[in-house]
Amino acid sequence: MSLLKTIDSKFFHAEIPYKPMGKYAHFLTIRVTESYPLFQTDGELNKARVRSGIADATPISRLTIFKRKQSTPERLVGRELLRSYGLMTAEDCEYNVKFAMDNPDCIIYGFAIGDSGSEKSKVVVDTAFSITAFDGSHETFTLNAPFENGTMASKGEAGSKPGEVTSRINQQDHIRPQVFFPSIVTLKDPTEASFLYVFNNILRTRHYGAQTTRTGRLRNELIGVVFADGEITSNLRWTQAIYDQMQAKNTLNSTDPLNEDEVLETAVATIQTLMSEEFIVHTDLIGSDFEALLTEVKQLTGQESGMRSLLQQADAEAKAYAQKHISKKSTAKAK
Repeated sequence: MSLLKTIDSKFFHAEIPYKPMGKYAHFLTIRVTESYPLFQTDGELNKARVRSGIADATPISRLTIFKRKQSTPERLVGRELLRSYGLMTAEDCEYNVKFAMDNPDCIIYGFAIGDSGSEKSKVVVDTAFSITAFDGSHETFTLNAPFENGTMASKGEAGSKPGEVTSRINQQDHIRPQVFFPSIVTLKDPTEASFLYVFNNILRTRHYGAQTTRTGRLRNELIGVVFADGEITSNLRWTQAIYDQMQAKNTLNSTDPLNEDEVLETAVATIQTLMSEEFIVHTDLIGSDFEALLTEVKQLTGQESGMRSLLQQADAEAKAYAQKHISKKSTAKAK
């Protein structure tokens, strides 16, 4: 059953193939922080020392969002929807604990259960880099843990001395709001349903970073989709191209946040230039050419009937794939 009218069906497989078949759908995303998220390892914000731009060779430190810190929140949103529409239960499939191996999340995003089986992810996400430098993209906060009376002074709670000031104070670096991370999410060998499933997960996911915090708000601005027969440019090169163009316009030297409209406009222009330099077969839906598809997807996923049809089709494809390829392998191992 076809769900999309704005895209040629030639870009999709009729069923999920077992072997790589050389079809790629690349989602072009600008991730925009809207609060103070944390992307950290061992208590420090993740960052990398890299070249500023393609033309500008000056090295700078950039904030980074590692691969799984992008894909994990998105697949968890998809899992939530599958449970909401009765296509998966927490008892049958629990993330990183027990995988059912036959639903859209397991088949599209992959799983590994030791000797019981594994499935390689069809969604490829690479590390994303901030356009602006590390020094201007984060700030340090002092955090405290007050008593229930709202102050840092004890009133004798839990045997403490009345009037004693708690030492529960800590400092933590946070990423500032309106920091931009260009990110390309690649789906290998898409069916129409798997394409829409990943598309919807990207649009819906709003919180990234440390899950124990109350911050982490991040918005995904999709500016296009590229259908190709191979991989395209990297997140870093795209970020460097954006930096070069904005630097040429002298819009990176201010202490104010970057202008979002200008970032999106520059992102569209630079990815079009980078795609013109590629040596693969590709069809680009970028900028204004992408608007019709985006509108159709939002209309489909904004209605319960449309969302149910999408998820049911994705679930049917995943179960057919699991029955054909995963069940056979499990049976063979058992013998």
